[in-house]
Amino acid sequence: MVTDIFQQHPVLENERVLLRPIEENDVDNLLPFSQHEPEIWKFGLVTAAGEENLRHYIRTAVKNLDDKKEYPFIVFDKQANRYAGSTRFYDIQQHWLTTQLGYTWYGKDFQRTGLNRHCKLLLLTYVFEEWRLERLEFRADANNAKSIAAMKAIGCVEEGILRNHMPTAQGGRRDSIVLSILKTEWFGGVKEKLLKKIR
Repeated sequence: MVTDIFQQHPVLENERVLLRPIEENDVDNLLPFSQHEPEIWKFGLVTAAGEENLRHYIRTAVKNLDDKKEYPFIVFDKQANRYAGSTRFYDIQQHWLTTQLGYTWYGKDFQRTGLNRHCKLLLLTYVFEEWRLERLEFRADANNAKSIAAMKAIGCVEEGILRNHMPTAQGGRRDSIVLSILKTEWFGGVKEKLLKKIR
């Protein structure tokens, strides 16, 4: 693994999608989702619904990148020639060779289009082949069946439920499901299966 993974600000790209570090001026690129599709964040811990929430969401993401806490990306769908959403690495534990991937959301027009698989291929390849981490963890609201199915479809293994784990943006608390992919699993078949699904 590189000495300091925050020395690089990677741009990840293939024929379908481009992921680059999010910037404060990306508010305009994501504002239509914030204004017209607030249900995107129904299961989120934080919401970007509404312009002020979106500005805060992006400011926080940029600050966490500057503070070397997270790697937030904006997602650009090259096929549609439009910005599609956002995702990020967070809880980066370089000394333990682990991180989490989450805060992932896409506008309605980009869901179930294959875009997510392309994003995950780029992100997982980067984690296991550039950063050379040992474990990539995913968490979600245990009631978010669509998100859980998408994670399992790319090869995530369910580990368990953290009960009454986190407060939700709407109030109350949620149970969080924990899933993961290990480096040995990535090279042991997960990568090849994901490539086949994309092809």
